[in-house]
Amino acid sequence: MSAVQDAAKERQRETRRGFSWPWSWQCPLFDEPFSLIGYVTGVLACYLAFSGWEAASTPVTGGDVTLFAALMSCGAVCVEASGRLGQPTGVWRDLLSAWWLPVALLLPPLYALAAPAVLGLLSYVRVPHGSVYRRVFSGAALGLSGALASALFHWLTPVAPQDLSGAWLTYPGPNTWLLQPSQAMVAFGCAVVFGVLNAGLVAVAAWLVDPDARLADMLWDRERMLLDLAETCVGILVTIACALSTLLLAVALPPVVLLQRSLLHSQLKLQARTDPKTGVLNAGAWQGEAALAVDRARRRHEPVAVLLADIDYFKRVNDTYGHLTGDAVLRMLAAEMRQQVRESDLVGRFGGEEFAILLHGTTAAEAYLVAERIRRGSGVVRVLTKDMIVGATVSIGVAVLGSHGGDLVELLESADRALYRAKRAGRDRVCLASPADGR
Repeated sequence: MSAVQDAAKERQRETRRGFSWPWSWQCPLFDEPFSLIGYVTGVLACYLAFSGWEAASTPVTGGDVTLFAALMSCGAVCVEASGRLGQPTGVWRDLLSAWWLPVALLLPPLYALAAPAVLGLLSYVRVPHGSVYRRVFSGAALGLSGALASALFHWLTPVAPQDLSGAWLTYPGPNTWLLQPSQAMVAFGCAVVFGVLNAGLVAVAAWLVDPDARLADMLWDRERMLLDLAETCVGILVTIACALSTLLLAVALPPVVLLQRSLLHSQLKLQARTDPKTGVLNAGAWQGEAALAVDRARRRHEPVAVLLADIDYFKRVNDTYGHLTGDAVLRMLAAEMRQQVRESDLVGRFGGEEFAILLHGTTAAEAYLVAERIRRGSGVVRVLTKDMIVGATVSIGVAVLGSHGGDLVELLESADRALYRAKRAGRDRVCLASPADGR
């Protein structure tokens, strides 16, 4: 993509964000593009309308209320047990759907609409993190998805209500569908519908924030699909236990709490390894993984290359346009570097404006070509400010295992000397490490 096209897209995005509502300081939603404001308010309006309809048409029974309270109590225990770990910044996942799914399949749609609001409010009170409108939108998306899945399940598996008012610890409905494979498959299909609808509603909102991104990438990837499948299976197991006896929730609760804490711990661990400004590995995480990769390549006699990239005149960018613009330049260049290398390669922020890249199975000639591709791609990256378009170039030093060093420290030293040779030669260029650099 050319610099002109990049600038045009940035200008369009700035235009969408340029209008400021008089009350935007009270709600960050009104600082977002008009399309996102309309989408979020539309989803919330549908949620409120659906909730009002269900509240007016759904009879409230003691058995339904008891089962709903039991499931929400289990969800509250999960929230409380995971609250001490904290919550990752940005988009994060949990296993609270293990309690929403039984509500959707075993109770009328009204309770599926209410469940995310109850647990969402408790989660926000316990760990007040993130924008309120994002939490409200997430709850509305979950509520709509659960209510539609609930309506679909009850339409496909109509059951006659039973008089179990005295047995308040029993699921208030027949559980014969558990013994019929076709009915069980319908339950699993509705659970998948629940996950797909929720993912779709959230992905569209994320795409409206960044229309240049691919919607398919926001919907699905391998890790997300595995996690969604695990959530669905856990939810189905909790549903079966709950349909047999509400007392079995005491058996299902401990493993779900453990899975919830493990999931949050892995996300927090990943966050601790990531540079918050650029999204790539931080210096400590990159050095740890790169050292293991270099040792493995040395034992297997495989090639590996290390690139050090430094942004030219970055201090001038900060001094002239401000640190926020400098941070935007860092993010754009980091994204460009990640796009130009393979998923298995390691990209990290090594210093203030310096990035380190490790290329697996790459010879000197191949590493030089990759570095040139990164240099050319970085040269067309543009960040739009209020007054002008800001660009930057990078200088890159390249070192290869064996020819320029026998371990990670030696490779970094060789790449660093090659980088300074590129700086002295005029910047915006790639230099391969040479024995002359040492002198």
